[in-house]
Amino acid sequence: MSNIPAPFSKIIRRQVDGLLLLDKPAGLSSTQAMAAAKRLFRAEKAGHTGTLDPFATGLLPVAFGEAAKFSRFMLDAQKSYRATLKLGEVTSTGDTEGVIVLRRDVIRGDVTAEKIQAVLGQFLGAQMQTPPMHSALKQNGVPLYKLARQGIEVPRTPRQITVLSLSCISFSGSTLVIDADVTKGTYIRVLAEDIGEALGCGAHLSALERTAIGGIGGIKLECAFTLEALAAMNESSRDSTLLPPMSLCAALTPVQLNCEDARIFCNGGWLPAPNQTNLAGHYAVYAEKKSDPNSNQSCNQDSSQNTHQYAGRMANDNKFLGVGIIHQHQDTLRLIPARLMAS
Repeated sequence: MSNIPAPFSKIIRRQVDGLLLLDKPAGLSSTQAMAAAKRLFRAEKAGHTGTLDPFATGLLPVAFGEAAKFSRFMLDAQKSYRATLKLGEVTSTGDTEGVIVLRRDVIRGDVTAEKIQAVLGQFLGAQMQTPPMHSALKQNGVPLYKLARQGIEVPRTPRQITVLSLSCISFSGSTLVIDADVTKGTYIRVLAEDIGEALGCGAHLSALERTAIGGIGGIKLECAFTLEALAAMNESSRDSTLLPPMSLCAALTPVQLNCEDARIFCNGGWLPAPNQTNLAGHYAVYAEKKSDPNSNQSCNQDSSQNTHQYAGRMANDNKFLGVGIIHQHQDTLRLIPARLMAS
């Protein structure tokens, strides 16, 4: 990473708007990886959408500028992981960062491929999961991992999660590799420990890679860039890796407005819910990409950025305005702005 600007070197910041798909390396926290990307792009504002532990690798979306307004809509999306479990060893943290607190033999006749398949099936579906002490969740403003390092354990409220799919990729000796699709808030470390306990030998997470966000049609790790690859590019090439802010809203149902309604929406006004919507919730709002016959102005978006396929087909022909929320007001459904792109 020798081409990455040093943290304290003087950088002339600039306005950068877009979504970077970063392939986070092991050994950096998500915040450190985001900060390195922010320095490379000389961006004024950045945030990441979903924490990966320092030992974990893989897909870490980094939102710059205007894109940061819409980060929460990717935070809510399902996540996909490839997890490597070390069977027969339980650690204090559930992963490689802790010390081994229990060892058990992995007996070939007891832990078989058939048993693994059966155990994985037990963890499918909705369930309650207790967050680990070694996590970034806070108790009275203090991260739980800081309390854990002091030997303090506090009660944690179980949270509902859903394991959408679990599949065995490989099993050899004491190493089990699985793919998991889960809803937000799922701790793969806890899932790995529970699988190990169900197998009767215990386990901890020895490697974790986030491979996708958003399920079918979502963003994939193979589209991500490493810090080294970004550092080797010139600034123009680096900027071309960014996806437009609307990519963060790909999971939202799109709503199309005509030019007049688009102006009302962008000025903070409410509109009757469009015909294509009938449920309360968040929607990605677009303006028709054609001129208003009653105005000399156009709804066209002049942008040098390539529209990303994940934002959906509507993005190809329309200008992204932001996110609106539809809610019930007396006897009518209204569309009101929730997050708007800067004019």
